[in-house]
Amino acid sequence: MVEHNSFSISMNNRIFLGFLFGVSMSSFAQDSWVQRDSINGSPKSSGAVFALNDDAYFLTGLDEFGFKRSMYSYDVSQDDWDDELSLGGDAGDGLNRGSAIAFSVGGFGFCGLGTGSVDYFKDIWKFDPVTNVWTQMADFEGTARREAVAFTIDDNAYVGTGLDENGLTNDFWQFDYEFNNWIQIADFPGTARRDAVSISMGGQGYVGTGVDATTYKSDFWAYYPLIDSWQQKADFPGTPRHGSVGFGLFPNAFIALGEDNTFTYKNDIWEYNYFSDSWTQRTNFPGAGRVQAIAIVVEGRAFVGSGYNGDFYDDFYEYLPILAIDEEINLIANVFPNPATKYFEIALTENANSTQIQIYNELGQNISPQFEFSKASSGQIRINCEQVSKGMYYICVTNDSGHSTTKSVLIQ
Repeated sequence: MVEHNSFSISMNNRIFLGFLFGVSMSSFAQDSWVQRDSINGSPKSSGAVFALNDDAYFLTGLDEFGFKRSMYSYDVSQDDWDDELSLGGDAGDGLNRGSAIAFSVGGFGFCGLGTGSVDYFKDIWKFDPVTNVWTQMADFEGTARREAVAFTIDDNAYVGTGLDENGLTNDFWQFDYEFNNWIQIADFPGTARRDAVSISMGGQGYVGTGVDATTYKSDFWAYYPLIDSWQQKADFPGTPRHGSVGFGLFPNAFIALGEDNTFTYKNDIWEYNYFSDSWTQRTNFPGAGRVQAIAIVVEGRAFVGSGYNGDFYDDFYEYLPILAIDEEINLIANVFPNPATKYFEIALTENANSTQIQIYNELGQNISPQFEFSKASSGQIRINCEQVSKGMYYICVTNDSGHSTTKSVLIQ
């Protein structure tokens, strides 16, 4: 278990630093879906997607006529898709593919691996949205493969698992785009598999589900880059499956859709909580159940679409998640002012007999030491926030019984 600094206060006015090892939460709020503009081009599955600036980019995939290399961008503010330069640009003949990986780091989009005109690709291509140019990068250092996973942490990408010409894999590699090189990291500790789901959330990468040589999977693992180590988390509670999609909106990660071990196309979605290491089922995806869809987060907004269930799809939906988090035993009466500029105060309830207070940024990093804590009045804590960047922050209060409440505060 990774330890984090925290601020603690008891009702006898004692203030000290401590550690938080685990919490439990329950939630309320929106949990709904809104249909958005359909994806340009033919309906397809097995596509790849990355986010740049305020746009999502959907590329490659398989439709009823074969593999594609076309790319389209989605403007979140306009709810509109536009045609973009296909993978590889003018030099892209033969790069049609499906089951590729894609990610964005350093202001560039990347796409590679997969299957198409050849059984297995290992090339990696970089898209520059400013110059509108595709550039081929150093080949992936692992074996050529399809149905791998990729996630990003800070300015590094991590790629692994999948199916190559010799079978299933569990190796993992880090890509440094600035030096254009690959470094092998700790192998994924679950069974070798393909068609798993990967998520970036809270400063970690997460990998789970998929299918190995004999079994549909439901295990779920977190990768910690600072120590190059994996840790198993609570199993995904839906039916074991492959071909799902995942996305992260700190402090939660989500897994949705896929084909399960009863060969049923699924439309359920499940929310994983970073703090409590637990899952909650949310409102089903409103479209048909499907496999090999896409999911992307752009400017803090989550979108899901495309896919296959005997038919190909081009529909596209936005998921509106829980906006506020509360606890059966509520420890926070109020956070004010919210939004805050110079300071905010946390009003504690009578249940907060002895508490620990931690503050996380949107990346899931514990940044409590960057704030100045002081006692405002009985049951209220004042927190100076002048020295931190603008953005959304998450306050987690835990009492000595292990109950906790998390609320957000916007610092402007």
